Amino acid sequence: MPNYNIKRINEDILRELSSAVAGVKDPRVSESFVTITRTELSSDFSYCKVWVSCMGGEERTAKAVEGMKAAGGYFKKMIAARIRMRKMPELIFLSDNSLDYAEHIDKIISGFSKDKGESDED
Repeated sequence: MPNYNIKRINEDILRELSSAVAGVKDPRVSESFVTITRTELSSDFSYCKVWVSCMGGEERTAKAVEGMKAAGGYFKKMIAARIRMRKMPELIFLSDNSLDYAEHIDKIISGFSKDKGESDED
């Protein structure tokens, strides 16, 4: 099977999940600013890993992932209604803390720049 087909379906699933998040009534998901960062479909279309990120740290992201797992049937139904596939993949929701890590690294770099600027002035 060509690799471009999996990439296209990954993008389609990402788009549909992102739009379906607004319809979830679970407060763990609806009260958080949830972002689907990426999806990864297995080559046999049986599993799809979905990385979820949330503003507010790792704890809030973990709660949002639990809420997304609880609403997994809703997400599968929404994807099935909009993307025509022979086999609907099992959704596996994972926490993506790369945004928090990037923010942490940015703070370190900006702190280093401030320290460097102060030592140059001396």
